[in-house]
Amino acid sequence: MLIYCTSIVLTQPLTVNFVVCQLFVLFTACWFRLYLHPSKTSPFIRHVVATLLGFYLALFCFGWYALHFLVQSGLTYGIMIFTGLEHMHRYSFVVALGYLMLCQITRVYVFDYGMYSADFTGPMMVITQKITSLAFEIHDGLTKKEEHLKPSQKYLAVRKMPSLLEYLSYNCNFLGILAGPTCSYNDYIAFIEGTGYQHKHLESNGKENGKCKQSDPSPKRDVILKMSTCSLCLLVYLTFYRICPVDRVIQDPYFTSQPFYLRVLYLYLSMLSLRPKYYFVWTLADAINNAAGFGFNGYNKDGTPKWDMISNLRILDIEFATSFKSFLDNWNIQTALWLKRVCYERCPYHPTAATFLLSAMWHGVYPGYYLTFVSGIGVTLAARAVRHNVRQHFLGSSTHKLIYDVITWASTQIAICYTVVPFVVLAVGPSLRFYWEYSWFIVHYNCLLIVLCLSFTYTKGKLRGRGIKTILNLGLKALSISVSILNVHK
Repeated sequence: MLIYCTSIVLTQPLTVNFVVCQLFVLFTACWFRLYLHPSKTSPFIRHVVATLLGFYLALFCFGWYALHFLVQSGLTYGIMIFTGLEHMHRYSFVVALGYLMLCQITRVYVFDYGMYSADFTGPMMVITQKITSLAFEIHDGLTKKEEHLKPSQKYLAVRKMPSLLEYLSYNCNFLGILAGPTCSYNDYIAFIEGTGYQHKHLESNGKENGKCKQSDPSPKRDVILKMSTCSLCLLVYLTFYRICPVDRVIQDPYFTSQPFYLRVLYLYLSMLSLRPKYYFVWTLADAINNAAGFGFNGYNKDGTPKWDMISNLRILDIEFATSFKSFLDNWNIQTALWLKRVCYERCPYHPTAATFLLSAMWHGVYPGYYLTFVSGIGVTLAARAVRHNVRQHFLGSSTHKLIYDVITWASTQIAICYTVVPFVVLAVGPSLRFYWEYSWFIVHYNCLLIVLCLSFTYTKGKLRGRGIKTILNLGLKALSISVSILNVHK
């Protein structure tokens, strides 16, 4: 659900442009913070410089395809200005997502199907997040009363329509044009105007600092730490992924003849060596924003500044996650928040399924994405059922809790590896062949059985089913697919 396909493969020529540009942006961000500080120049100048640098980088990396960024932003800004506030957010959502999908379809099925290279739709994915988020935030701020908003919506609500310059700066600034991450409009404007530090100082200290001038916290320590993490992740990826690539799981018949536990172990190691690619891209993007002074999030208990406001991942929490939800909550965090804010919290029917579907549509048009996210629905429902019905029985002692954590950690890692394979291989044929030859759809069946067995609760002397009709329909569909595969193998 929450995997942002930055479309980066670290062995292709286009990626050299990406890495070089990001390193250039890192130094430019330091210059932006030091020489275009809010105390030295106006927000107008900061907006102009951030926007022009963003367009320059887009043209350098993607050529005239970068015009799509302007077209998408221009169309949705026109909708925001000329349509009524009541329906503006819906129209903007449909147009932004539709334009993104049109570009993805053109790139995949007209130009280079299967070429998983750096492409112009990667930045458009982040721009789509920003456009749709801002549309909903403006709708909340200008049409709804305070008491009708959730606490997070009150903080994010935008109380006035942005100017065209502010809109383009938010969508296409040089800090996030290549790899994101997305951020809220209010946070970005506070960064440009220099008020973000003041707000976080007040939150941390609980009171204003009187007449004493509060100096801005330095991001130097966090930037150095994140760049060191980037170097380590890149080294791990380049060293180990070539030894155990995911493609070998499907292409090499030798692996299907191995014992099941060895196949599972290889798949885990393969995915473990693949994830540092994403760690590298997202951590570098976070370091760039921090170097510009964006991302300050108050102070730790020891008084050191926190620079994780727009961080996109927590590596240790990912690798040691003991639930599917915990893994997703710490992977591609800003995309998870976007999905939650524009879909999960607002969808009146089946929000979990709707959120997974939106995530698949946003990622692209490869069939593998849809297989991954449809599988993710079943895994999420099963994990939720286990946690609600089983976890409390293991909380009696620390030993039982440890046993539960070890079992759920192993189950989570296997489930993640299993569901993500189609996302990596992209095509539907190899993905279904993997599910059949590698594991006989065992995770799908186990999730179905878990949900069926745990979807009943005993309340007031009556046995009550929850969503049993939907679950049975999913089970029948899974069974029909398996039968079809069996017929193919005969």
